Amino acid sequence: MTDHQPYYETMYILRPDIAEEEVSNHIEKYNKLLTKEGGKVLDSQMRGKRRLAYQISKHREGIYVQLSHQGNGQHIAKIEKAMRLSDDVIRYMTVKQEGPLPTPRPSSKNNTQQTEKSAEVINKKPEISKEIKDEDKLDKKESPQAEINNTEK
Repeated sequence: MTDHQPYYETMYILRPDIAEEEVSNHIEKYNKLLTKEGGKVLDSQMRGKRRLAYQISKHREGIYVQLSHQGNGQHIAKIEKAMRLSDDVIRYMTVKQEGPLPTPRPSSKNNTQQTEKSAEVINKKPEISKEIKDEDKLDKKESPQAEINNTEK
């Protein structure tokens, strides 16, 4: 499905002090509202808590959520109004995109397992062969010719 169709991406930032369960409720609420208003949810991802570039409503951090959706454009006003009225949403922005439609990512449980596996691979120290260690010891010692030169002085 590599159609180059227009779609929309809405990024919204939630207050950092709300519980993870409440974040899930907000994501589900906006997804349902979007489908109710005639839009189609392509992908919805919680991007996690991050530091803000500047302070917003006395908050230095926020929970970022990205929502990719399609529709006739009329649904955007409804979803943005709901976000504006919510005390938990501190900032939102919708951008029209052109290009291939985004594909939904696997669930966060799979991503967590993959991240842990890749962290194990990164943290694994390579084994150094004994030959390389011996060569390093030889390099550190002075050569026999250098020892002869030092004794002649």
